[in-house]
Amino acid sequence: MAVELSFDGQFAVLTLNRPEALNALRFSMLEDIARAVDAVAVSPARALVVTGAGPKAFCAGADIKELMDRDILAQRRGAELGQNAFARLAALPIPSVAVIHGYAFGGGLELAMACTFRIATARAKMGLPEIKLGLIPGYGGTQRLPRLVGEARAKVLVMSGRTIDALEAERIGLVSEIVEGDDPVALGQTYLVQFTAFSKCASLFAREAVERAMATPLAEGLRIESDLSTLAYQTQDAEEGMRAFVEKRTPEFKDA
Repeated sequence: MAVELSFDGQFAVLTLNRPEALNALRFSMLEDIARAVDAVAVSPARALVVTGAGPKAFCAGADIKELMDRDILAQRRGAELGQNAFARLAALPIPSVAVIHGYAFGGGLELAMACTFRIATARAKMGLPEIKLGLIPGYGGTQRLPRLVGEARAKVLVMSGRTIDALEAERIGLVSEIVEGDDPVALGQTYLVQFTAFSKCASLFAREAVERAMATPLAEGLRIESDLSTLAYQTQDAEEGMRAFVEKRTPEFKDA
């Protein structure tokens, strides 16, 4: 299987398993990613780790041979396929992290940007090199990158196609943290632990409020925050959390 989904305790793990091709994305893999994300969404998992098999790459991007000699409608369908798969990942109601331990180019970086978080090892290299092929990113890169690093930096990266290392990626906010280790799954699980002890409801509300802040004026964003905060107060977990605080004990959240 070129896309593998497994479960390890509270974690789901999605692995691109095509190391002989640096985990390059075929169209069939985009369909498999969408199906895997749907399976995670209805599972008991509290967080998702996304990674690539082998020591060289997270994902080197789309399989270029598949992109050639197709008519305009097929090209459009391909872009929509990738956008749909990654949109499902972005909408997943639990936190996800892409562990970038090697190359993450083109569609590979677009996959990583659809995750809630990105972490990288020191040897990671990433970029959107489509311009070098006479193309532009088609799986969400031109839209997610400026939301993460700002318009000016996004224009530089998209229009130059240059590669950046982990240090620069961390400096500009493309990745959250540089981590050390050789096991990307373990690295991802260790990173996600800080988010899994809380109510799923509160975690989802918090993420939605922050993400919607990036696309709305302040006044509208404050109304969204007020609405989501009010919804949070209606949950059983909010009652349990406040009661546990008063009683000086650890809360037992039920995700309800």
